[in-house]
Amino acid sequence: MPTGGELLVQALTALKVEVAFGLPGVHNLPAWRAFPGSGIRLVGVRHEQTAAYAADGYARATGRLGVAVTTTGPGAANAIAATGEAWACHSPVLVIATDIPTTSRRAGQYRGVLHETTDQASFFRPVTKQCIRIEQVDELFARVVEAGRLALTAPRRPVYVEIPTDLLSARTDTVLQPESVAQQAVRRPPAPVDLTGDRPLIWAGGGAIDHGDLLGELAERLGAPVLTSYGGRGVLPPSHPHLVPLPPSVPEAGALWDAADLVIVLGSDLDAMNTQGFRQPQPPRLVTVDLVEPVNYPPDVWLQTTVDDGLRTLLAHAGSRRAPWFTMPAGRSVYAGPETALLDAIEAALPGDAVVVADMCIPGYWYGAFGRVSRSRGLAYPVGWGTLGFGFPASLGTSLSGRPTLAIVGDGGFLFACGDLATAAQERLPVTVLLVDDGGYGMLRYDFTKDGQTPVGTELEPPDFVAMAKAFRVDAEEITTEELTAALQRHLPSDTPSLLVLKAQLTPPPNSSPNWYRATTLS
Repeated sequence: MPTGGELLVQALTALKVEVAFGLPGVHNLPAWRAFPGSGIRLVGVRHEQTAAYAADGYARATGRLGVAVTTTGPGAANAIAATGEAWACHSPVLVIATDIPTTSRRAGQYRGVLHETTDQASFFRPVTKQCIRIEQVDELFARVVEAGRLALTAPRRPVYVEIPTDLLSARTDTVLQPESVAQQAVRRPPAPVDLTGDRPLIWAGGGAIDHGDLLGELAERLGAPVLTSYGGRGVLPPSHPHLVPLPPSVPEAGALWDAADLVIVLGSDLDAMNTQGFRQPQPPRLVTVDLVEPVNYPPDVWLQTTVDDGLRTLLAHAGSRRAPWFTMPAGRSVYAGPETALLDAIEAALPGDAVVVADMCIPGYWYGAFGRVSRSRGLAYPVGWGTLGFGFPASLGTSLSGRPTLAIVGDGGFLFACGDLATAAQERLPVTVLLVDDGGYGMLRYDFTKDGQTPVGTELEPPDFVAMAKAFRVDAEEITTEELTAALQRHLPSDTPSLLVLKAQLTPPPNSSPNWYRATTLS
């Protein structure tokens, strides 16, 4: 008879999970014992937040289910911020946490059992699609499979599973089978779609990321420019003649939105970070394709379906190819400076299939908006919740996607999870970290100085990052921007981790909120 821990691993195998991330604790050891020999690589990290970030990074790079395994109470709580980022960015992540034994739990009472909380799942309810508690060992296999399928079902988001620790050790000769997972959103019948207009524009969000071929065909049939949200970066290659090579939050790209008489939004909620705090004007006509009801910009037509099906519907109404109505704006050359020189140096070394994981830091803001993302799922960027410290731990998961991985981080955010250099070294994870050290929280420093104020709390006494990495037996060196391309060409092909330290103070890009050009022009 299998144990609950064995059923858990069998369920992950049924979900075709190949990699999971976690941290062992006294309550989840029966699960850890079940992983050897299963074919699932369980990567032990140094903090539960890293486990969830790494699962998120893996999911973003692959489109597959990311899995994080934590222990009870504080272990589970440590994963909440990273789960929130996955939720905000629609990542299919399965967070599996243990709870105190069923024999110790008393309804409505707190007894002081090790790691006990009165309602651990309540931590996760605001940042997950659903919270599932396993009540009997015989249902464990079925409920975990259902949870994984639910996370992968559009609209994708994290799902939390809670398993009392004694169920992981219990044995059963009855194993319930999973039921089918119903589509979360009830699709409405497609409404008539009128795509007539002299100046159509397409806005592609993260929900469109795997549908570049259909998207490109629609753009060419309509003669429409394509703007992308941060989540949509890479849906079309940089060479595509209809892809606007700038973020929508700069004047050259925003002018296309303003000029359009028809905007088609694919898999995007048009959130505040992409629309300059909702200051983009409502277009004359708006068609939205999304399973989730749009709330920020009410559409004239809502196709409540997947982006794949929605694109096919739109193509059926698109007619023959039209000539482009727009003049493509110049790329980032209009913002030339040391920041774009840094991007040039990075891209000169990046393989075409690389994934860049950008943290919430000034160089990350520049790459997130202005970097040339060559392929879909080529950028992981925490703009959903804006969680500083995402970059390095998420890149550990991305590095196991089979694609070359570069993490762009700042000195402040990197220190959130620097202990997981030990994970990178022990697991021989093929990740290259570019750490831009400006001696503090550079974005917050800018927020003070742009208003003529003296920065408070923004300056950090930096450690010797090269020495730190080497203490973890991670290859590291300090380089200049001029040396960056050659350094990346040495390190990116390696099958071991490395850290490159670049000391530089950069100016935030125009897409960052203090520099939004619409801030004073629209209410």
